[in-house]
Amino acid sequence: MKRLCSLLLCAVLLVASLPVSASADGGSINVYNWGQYISDGSDGYIDVNKAFTEETGITVNYMTFDSNESMYTKLKTGGSTYDVIIPSDYMIAKLISEGMLEKLDFSNIPNYRYIDKAYRDQAYDPKNEYSVPYTWGTVGVIYNSKYVDEKDIGSWDLLWNPKYSGKILMFDNPRDAFAIGELKLGYSLNTEDRDDLRNASYELIQQKPLVQAYVMDQIFDKMEREEAWIAPYYAGDYLLMAEENPDLKFYFPEEGFNLFIDACCIPKGCQNKEGAEAYINFLCRPEISGENLDYLGYSTPISKAKDFMDPDISASEIAYPTEEMLANGQSFLNLSVEANHEMDALWLQVKTQGGVDAYAVWSMVALVVLLIAYLIFRKIRRKRRIAARCARWKTESRD
Repeated sequence: MKRLCSLLLCAVLLVASLPVSASADGGSINVYNWGQYISDGSDGYIDVNKAFTEETGITVNYMTFDSNESMYTKLKTGGSTYDVIIPSDYMIAKLISEGMLEKLDFSNIPNYRYIDKAYRDQAYDPKNEYSVPYTWGTVGVIYNSKYVDEKDIGSWDLLWNPKYSGKILMFDNPRDAFAIGELKLGYSLNTEDRDDLRNASYELIQQKPLVQAYVMDQIFDKMEREEAWIAPYYAGDYLLMAEENPDLKFYFPEEGFNLFIDACCIPKGCQNKEGAEAYINFLCRPEISGENLDYLGYSTPISKAKDFMDPDISASEIAYPTEEMLANGQSFLNLSVEANHEMDALWLQVKTQGGVDAYAVWSMVALVVLLIAYLIFRKIRRKRRIAARCARWKTESRD
């Protein structure tokens, strides 16, 4: 079915391709996206970048990142220029606040009209000026049903179960990792309370001896090859992994989960803005979005795209959870600079020290100093009492 849809789509593109942008007349664009996050021609699916180049003459130089934080660092430090980036919601808000994104010219993105209203007017870009939704999705727990007892599933607690020590993977970025600790403790994913962040770090420190590795894209090989049995990850990627290993299963933890939108943006310093907008417009075409997201397993923000998808995918309650399930999801907001610094410092301690944080260390040091001072005081006081007794005894003896 999927291969047939692909062949039909290719025929549509060849016979009745539409111009993407009247001003896009060649050249190249640099696209910076998550790893394994676009249909590349595998398994009979469309090669999105190749199809775009064939239609427009614009060459796509495609590069990948494995976390919002690594993408942000690359943009902030400079040295490379990109025309299209695809960050997540909270990171888009951060980039906007720091003046790192270009406003989009929507006259070059007419296919924006296909984006469902539910994915517009979001907190990260309330005026819809800087971003166009690419996918949306959720985070949950992937586990291998051959090795994990079904009685143990349902909660984030599975990632702390000592029964599976050495077979547990964990996110290798602070925002996602802390989110799990926060949800486990019943906190908001957007808490900025210092004690909440510290308590979440304690949870991650307690988990660390059980963790085989902190990973991002490496999760695919480790879970598919059964090197690991349990991992938190994105529902869309789970659907890809399950095709390679049918023993892999997925659930939404009862404490809640992250619900996110990833969107196309154009960073400041881009070299081909019109070409970038032509690319974004191409991705918004329903048949392109449908075929692309059918391959990825992630959820499309374009309802019309479902007409070009495998019905099994468009009907999946993992890719498209029920409204009742979605009500248990939370979206990330952009945290304050202070909260981000606190989280980064605590994450560094989790990764490098595996012990308590600096606050706790200094508290312990203070207690030890006070205890030593108290013991010294007692010792001095005891000596003085003994000396006083001796003085009285000598005086009484002479009398």
